[in-house]
Amino acid sequence: VIPPPVIHIESYSEDSISFSLKMTTNIKVSGYVVNIYWTFDTHRQEKRTLVIEGEKSIQKVANLTAHTPYEISAWAKTELGDSPLSFVHVVTSGTRPASPSLKAKAINQTAVECSWTGPRNVVYGIFYATSFLELYRSPHNTTTSSHNVTVLVQRDEQYLFLV
Repeated sequence: VIPPPVIHIESYSEDSISFSLKMTTNIKVSGYVVNIYWTFDTHRQEKRTLVIEGEKSIQKVANLTAHTPYEISAWAKTELGDSPLSFVHVVTSGTRPASPSLKAKAINQTAVECSWTGPRNVVYGIFYATSFLELYRSPHNTTTSSHNVTVLVQRDEQYLFLV
């Protein structure tokens, strides 16, 4: 039986998490697959996937959000097959930034100007869809470091926007 890998949180800060991966077995490990999950404003679950080569690994994941719960899952790729999943949870330190205040205004039948308030020097994600279900499961999206963006949409549809 292949055991799951051990995920150990080495350190965390406002915008990063460092963790180590190792196996408690003599089975040869060729690498790991790590998924980092977090929920954006209770509507959208985000995921970042890392494919890591080698037996032992210390990783640092940066560009995270302060005071946000993250779930890290990992499995090992071994000579005998894939291991079961391991999970660990961590909340980044600091104070979570205030939610931006979004305004969306139709320019014409196929373009919407979105603008918002918020801190400078960060990346914003703009998500939009024609229903709450689509907004949660598979929204259209774009990113920008500015405080406004023009989004192209289908005519004769109503849209929900989230930034």
